[in-house]
Amino acid sequence: MEVKKSNMKILMLPWLAHGHLSPFVELSKRLAKRNIHIYICSTPVNLNSIKKRITQKYSNSIELIELNLPSLPDLPPQYHTTNGLPPHLMTTLKKAYEMSTPQFSNILSTLLPDLVVYDFNQNWAAEIASFRNIPAVQFLPVGASIMSFGLHMMKNLGKENFPFHEIYLRDYEIIKLQGAGGSKGNDDFSDRNRFLQAIERSCGILLIKSCKEIEGKFMDFLSVLSGKKVVPVGPLVQESYLDDGDQENDEEMEIIRWLDKKEKGSVVFVSFGSEYFLTEEERNEIARGLELSNVNFIWVIRFPFGEKINIQEALPEGFSERIGNRGKIVEEWAPQAKILKHSSTGAFVSHCGWNSITESMKFGIPIIAMPMQIDQPLNARLVEAIGVGLEVIRGDEGNLQSEEMAKVIRKVLVDESGEGVRRKAKELSEKLEMKGDEEIDILVEELVELCKNSNGQC
Repeated sequence: MEVKKSNMKILMLPWLAHGHLSPFVELSKRLAKRNIHIYICSTPVNLNSIKKRITQKYSNSIELIELNLPSLPDLPPQYHTTNGLPPHLMTTLKKAYEMSTPQFSNILSTLLPDLVVYDFNQNWAAEIASFRNIPAVQFLPVGASIMSFGLHMMKNLGKENFPFHEIYLRDYEIIKLQGAGGSKGNDDFSDRNRFLQAIERSCGILLIKSCKEIEGKFMDFLSVLSGKKVVPVGPLVQESYLDDGDQENDEEMEIIRWLDKKEKGSVVFVSFGSEYFLTEEERNEIARGLELSNVNFIWVIRFPFGEKINIQEALPEGFSERIGNRGKIVEEWAPQAKILKHSSTGAFVSHCGWNSITESMKFGIPIIAMPMQIDQPLNARLVEAIGVGLEVIRGDEGNLQSEEMAKVIRKVLVDESGEGVRRKAKELSEKLEMKGDEEIDILVEELVELCKNSNGQC
């Protein structure tokens, strides 16, 4: 569907994390293809990280708009992002972000978009838009399952009233103790209020990075909890298969050539996202697990911003020599979507960040779940519940276990007992492929109708 000769303009305001910025970029591209003009508003350091993804074909339809945060002690411009941000500065970053509201207001006055699409904790963005008679809707670049679970707990409704408690039962009390159930600590309380108010202020609908084939029942429950119509936008997998006019660099070509030499479905891809950094103990257990599994692998290892660590010194002594050519270590970055799409890739050891999960599902790659933080343990429960992956069970102290990791890798990638998981992952991929961009077409209709009828009032 195209919006014929549309003058519609949408301003996108993602949270300052790569895991949020990336889905906003992909949603922007799909809307731009339907003749909607897009502004992506973020800090200069975040915009610099996505410039290469706004290729020539989008140069006239997607504009990057700088939002400059005020200068605060210990928060130089390179820290105006969560990527590489020291954990103790997170509260400072949130404070600086909210202090940028006067500039955001000026941006709206200058651009006069027809609609603002904002992220999970930006209640102030919706308020400023409403003041200027601009409708605003919330886009949640996470799963409907974690959103409905979090919203249910924040409203203190109790686990006996949660219809999917059989999936999340073992996490329920842990997460409640961590504050999701409405902790009254100052920062937790502020976060809770931001979260709830941001949902409340969304104009009639909530956008969610998912689809009914994955989370249909959770979407229904989220709609009941929020009082909003939940509109899925699909998995929004990165368009990085050379159809955007991008060119492979030497490092990408080397990885693809390495994969080309491996048998179909024989490689496990190992990555823990862009903002989680393994401890030395975790690296050693994972290395030993990969060694014990005796399968081909690509492992992406990242280190915190500014740390100079030799990749060989970060691995167990003699590891590279023992694994030889059946393993490839990549530092900092790898073309994840291209690797998952490659015919030689047969499984994905993942931290279960939502972007990684949806990419894996899109390409029919079963998931070996090793969640680390935030929403990832709950996402891992969902992966197992729908049958497209298995979780690596940790030790009694929550520690990784190399033998368990090796066992699950072999089951998912090689053993006959893992055939059911491999089949379900492929079947889900086929369903998603058949749908095409159906969700985006419906979304465009929803947004056009919203802007036509709202007059800035929600």
